[in-house]
Amino acid sequence: MSFTESARDMRDDLIQLRHSLHTTPELGLHLPRTQEKVLAALDGLPLEVTTGTSLSSVTAVLRGGRPGPAVLLRGDMDALPVAEKNDLPYVSQLPGQMHACGHDLHTAMLAGAARLLSARREELAGDVIFMFQPGEEGHEGAKHMIAEGVLDAAGARPVAAYGMHVVSAMLPPGLFASRPGPIMAAADTFLVTVKGRGGHGSSPHRSLDPIAAGCEMVTALQTMVTRGFDVFDPVVVTVGSFHGGSADNVIPDEARFEATVRTFSKDNRAKIRRRLVEVVRGIAAAHGLEVEASFGMGYPVTVNDDSEAAFVGRTADELFGPGRYFVSPQPIMGSEDFSYVLEEVPGAFVFLGACPADRDPATAPYNHSPEAVFDDSVLSDGAALYATLAHARLS
Repeated sequence: MSFTESARDMRDDLIQLRHSLHTTPELGLHLPRTQEKVLAALDGLPLEVTTGTSLSSVTAVLRGGRPGPAVLLRGDMDALPVAEKNDLPYVSQLPGQMHACGHDLHTAMLAGAARLLSARREELAGDVIFMFQPGEEGHEGAKHMIAEGVLDAAGARPVAAYGMHVVSAMLPPGLFASRPGPIMAAADTFLVTVKGRGGHGSSPHRSLDPIAAGCEMVTALQTMVTRGFDVFDPVVVTVGSFHGGSADNVIPDEARFEATVRTFSKDNRAKIRRRLVEVVRGIAAAHGLEVEASFGMGYPVTVNDDSEAAFVGRTADELFGPGRYFVSPQPIMGSEDFSYVLEEVPGAFVFLGACPADRDPATAPYNHSPEAVFDDSVLSDGAALYATLAHARLS
């Protein structure tokens, strides 16, 4: 029986696990209920299971029937601080918390892959590391798991690593997409505090207005990006938070804003860090103000190994037939902490369309939306691809 057939046979179990996870979403690095459900799903399988010490991670190693290298499969488990607005029988039961990014599907698919591969353990010429990871949503969970030894869990570092991510829009259900090279952006943070001198709104000349200068900085940053960076090596700077003042007729002492900064190359990542600071300091000086600016380094660029990305494409074509996989023409500006794994191990990250069949992928609510909905029908195919990638890579 093929992996696709075996995965379809466990379809109801995968849906039940996914729905159970969806009703009790947990945030950050500590996911005790999620960890408990994963451990229950793996119970009885021939796995060497360990849990994290600084986070609620689960690492499971499947020893193949013959000696060989190791392959790593990763699924993230954490949710988002989002209040769900869907009318589903398995809607989140925790106020202000939701699996709005589909990590409940990733967890269920990886647990399914563990079952599929365990049933054919004797065929494997090597070992499989199953990496159930908390804290992807801004908490560097992958980095924590690497520090705790997930890459060495089988004894030798894996020769390849694969991650998957569902999307509630953009792709129709069941369509896989990836690409060689950069697939997701680095995500950094730029924090600015403009310091002026407060006063009465009727007499701005007697004050040093930080709001006016801060607004000028925001627009100047956008112009700087369009005039200072090659459009074929994209950079995005988005100011998502701006705070200043408490009343319409009061000029405050300071104003603050925060921006997310997305890049795809090391050169541009270093250049934008320098240029952002130069722009805000120059404008502050022109207004006679002081400014504090800091640049927080976030997730690095997620870079697929060329040969591993090609291997994913070939494997998907062989498993599902032509038309179910396509090479994405360009990366996306989202970020991923699987990038930390791919900095250490050659591998590939692949997207799986999970937009419900009755919705238009072009207009459906996207990941992180309180109205995002993911189609359960993709669970068995995701589990089958996970398992086939490991099986084929070790064969």
